[in-house]
Amino acid sequence: MVSKKVTIKNITGLHLKPAAFFCKEAMKFKSLITFTFGNTTANAKSVLSVLGACVKCGDEIEVVCDGADEGEALEAIIAAVESGLGE
Repeated sequence: MVSKKVTIKNITGLHLKPAAFFCKEAMKFKSLITFTFGNTTANAKSVLSVLGACVKCGDEIEVVCDGADEGEALEAIIAAVESGLGE
């Protein structure tokens, strides 16, 4: 299991379009990918779970990957968040 904290840079936070981009990136990997924000743990492969976390611009989340391709998955998810999640 690997994890890393990252700050959401999107002005609108994880609304529908960036949440869908986030999930699409996570779906490329076999590993279990979740993130924690406050007291919430969200499944990164579920748009509803990501939206339900109510993550806003400037919030810090901790991405956690566990599985065969966990290192590669973590790098890709962090890179996607840092690049603005398609926006």
